[in-house]
Amino acid sequence: MKNLILGGRNIVIGRGALESLQNLKAERVFIVTGGKSMLESGVIARIEKLLAVKGCQTYVYSGIKKNPDTVDVLGGLGKMRDFRPDLIIAVGGGSPIDAAKVMALLYEHPEITFDNILTVTLPEQRSSLKFIAIPSTSGTGSEVTRAAVITFRDSLIKIGLKTPAFIPDVAILDADLTMTMPGNVVAETGMDAMTHAVECFINSNLDDFTECLAQGAVEGLFTYLPVSYQQKTVESREKVHHYQCLAGIAFDNVGLGMAHGISHAIGGLFDLGHGLTNAIALPYVLEYNAQDERVNSRLSRLARLIGQSDFIAAIRALNQALHIPVSFKEAGIDQQLFEDNFKLLVKNSLKGSTRVNPVPVSEQNITDILSAMFYGKGLSLDVKK
Repeated sequence: MKNLILGGRNIVIGRGALESLQNLKAERVFIVTGGKSMLESGVIARIEKLLAVKGCQTYVYSGIKKNPDTVDVLGGLGKMRDFRPDLIIAVGGGSPIDAAKVMALLYEHPEITFDNILTVTLPEQRSSLKFIAIPSTSGTGSEVTRAAVITFRDSLIKIGLKTPAFIPDVAILDADLTMTMPGNVVAETGMDAMTHAVECFINSNLDDFTECLAQGAVEGLFTYLPVSYQQKTVESREKVHHYQCLAGIAFDNVGLGMAHGISHAIGGLFDLGHGLTNAIALPYVLEYNAQDERVNSRLSRLARLIGQSDFIAAIRALNQALHIPVSFKEAGIDQQLFEDNFKLLVKNSLKGSTRVNPVPVSEQNITDILSAMFYGKGLSLDVKK
């Protein structure tokens, strides 16, 4: 038996969807956002204006980093406890949305702390605090998932916390908010979504419902992501925004794989963006997983779906078109730093989503795979045993 969760209460789509905030009922609204893009673009001011008309008091907590950590969450939590909101709104990329999820949980459950959050049973729903997520980038799908990824600096690893209580009540997908994304953000977040869809599609836990969602997301992203990156049309930005959400719903019910296990380890150690690390890792991971007949068959199906003969080659070509580096070294990770932290990187890469990779991964496998990813080398046949 399997219980599918397809997001929160509702998803609001269409250009101008931000205006739906006029219909909400709240008195005190805590707004969580990232560095400065949503402030400088005027989006936060628009939200505050819409809420002011409703008589809402607001507090803006900004500065969430690209890899949100426990310090980000605790800083916001303290402000929340002072402000006492009845609604939390997360605006921006997946980072502020993930941070807001954990803030909301700790706010309602003070008995849960970062000292015990990995060992206690997390509650499955919020008791009173309402939650709206408004993504401005198109990749994480966090607005519809039960996952929140937080960096634990003490152990230098990103950990995915999971509970249905993290799922926002409402997700607002307004393509107008995506128009200010620079090209590298379009590329990296888009490949994050692609990695979600592909890893979901080859996961052993795939079901009929999520198969359709993941397959549709792959086809849609291959069609519209290059256009969104190169031409920046509203139509392509909106399509990618929707398809990344479909990918989020799909993987939230199925799971991911080694690309995400490695990405979380790399992000925790070297503070590289999550979408970028996924994009670099994905073709190497698919090459490893293609040794499995079932995975290879599914990759062949995806290739036919996008009109290509080789899906892995198509992913590499898409990365090239999006100017994604072919290796972690090319992405800027210092070789000495990589070598000095290699043992910890291997250890951390075997955790998380790597544990549900469709092909088992040994310590020697991950050692060879990480080396290939860093230097941009092909995988040796020995890795695939």
